[in-house]
Amino acid sequence: TGGFGMAQVALEAPDGPAFYEYVAQGAETLAKTRPTAQNLFYAIEKVKAAIDKAPDVAAARRAAVAMAQAIADEDAASCESIGRIGGTLIRDGARVMTHCNAGWLAFVDWGTALAPIYNAHRAGRKVFVFADETRPRGQGASLTAWELGNEGVPFKIIPDNASGYLMRKGEIDLVIVGSDRIAANGDVANKIGTYEKAVLAHELGIPFYVAAPSSTIDPNCPDGDAIPIEERSQDEVLYAYGLQDDGKLGRVRVAPAGASARNPAFDVTPARYIKNIITEKGIFAPERILDSVKTRE
Repeated sequence: TGGFGMAQVALEAPDGPAFYEYVAQGAETLAKTRPTAQNLFYAIEKVKAAIDKAPDVAAARRAAVAMAQAIADEDAASCESIGRIGGTLIRDGARVMTHCNAGWLAFVDWGTALAPIYNAHRAGRKVFVFADETRPRGQGASLTAWELGNEGVPFKIIPDNASGYLMRKGEIDLVIVGSDRIAANGDVANKIGTYEKAVLAHELGIPFYVAAPSSTIDPNCPDGDAIPIEERSQDEVLYAYGLQDDGKLGRVRVAPAGASARNPAFDVTPARYIKNIITEKGIFAPERILDSVKTRE
């Protein structure tokens, strides 16, 4: 998204000297949309660098589009590898919990957290998925559930606060989530609610995996405390959104009039709660995650 967003900026920018100022402003605007997401900055910077190296405006436009496509191709290949590598962790009959949406709707193809599940399913192994609803936006209940249904993977949507109950009852074999940014020490930022799932899994001896391309790793970020956390509109908490019986999208207020809310969109899971991180380069202990970046280079 960041790559093609920058390509669009380059295509619509005016000719002449104003082109480069427009591109710089566009890059800044795109970066502000998701301050937690490392992949966004990775794509913006790569396309911006391709533009800056071009000899003229026409060449810069072509370079922006070409680089955006190259990033998309790289993303698809990385996710396929994550699926193949991570799929080895899923035995026949496994019951997997996931949080938020980290499938092909969030990437170019395959996805990250869902890629190992798809790989195992397509290989003929039986897999059952518990998809957290992922309040307040409901990405698990809407996007992940829709993907799993289209892939033919059996699943059930569960309330976010049912995770611990199911883990303790022995109904979860492993947890796989995605990531928006991974710090140099292996701390992981992901959708709000991930941290508590990791703590519960650790307490109950359930393997907790993070699946992400190496472009998600920020070697300049020392630890999770340095990761900026996006705060979103309180309306996402105060209201519920959904498809009404008449087929139209609508919202209803679920909190008393005058109530206010906090809505952090992400949290940070300390490396000690993560069994391993799956990238396109292999499976790494959190404290060794920079090895994936070195391998990429």
